[in-house]
Amino acid sequence: MSSSTAASLSEFSNTNLEPLITGEQIQARISEMGASIARDYAGRNPLLIGVLKGAFVFLSDLVRATDLRVGLEFMAISSYGASTRSSGEVRIVKDLDVAVEGRDIIVVEDIVDTGLTLNYLLSNLESRGATSVALAALLNKQERRVKEVKIDYLGFTIPDAFVVGYGLDFAERYRNLPYIAVLKDPAQG
Repeated sequence: MSSSTAASLSEFSNTNLEPLITGEQIQARISEMGASIARDYAGRNPLLIGVLKGAFVFLSDLVRATDLRVGLEFMAISSYGASTRSSGEVRIVKDLDVAVEGRDIIVVEDIVDTGLTLNYLLSNLESRGATSVALAALLNKQERRVKEVKIDYLGFTIPDAFVVGYGLDFAERYRNLPYIAVLKDPAQG
């Protein structure tokens, strides 16, 4: 067994992780979300914008679950750094490579927390002349909401806990977990 395989397997047995949503539950819900998007955008070619880095796994599965011709783009937005709480200061780290004017946009995000980052991003895309802007989010942490954000396609509502897995990380760890887990003590990593 290679050292990289052993390292990734140790993530799966970490006692600091409490499983919250199974991989099977995630896949079933994404299939439903993809069917809803395909129905709602029938005959159109929406541009799905994945918010890096956390949404890349969700976006990959959502695209495959959506029986529709779609475009793909990526943005990187920062409001967390290495912390477990949003700083509230939003920065665009990587902007789009295409214009959104006249396009139907679906922003694909891993988690809606305070709403500050997504409120900024959705307003920014609307100001660029998009025909429509919708939001698909895997997770919603409503208890932390500071700024309301309309979630058009939602995977799961979760409690106010720091979660990792399925693309979500803590200090660049745990993205490779095939499920969502609560990180019980971030100080232990």
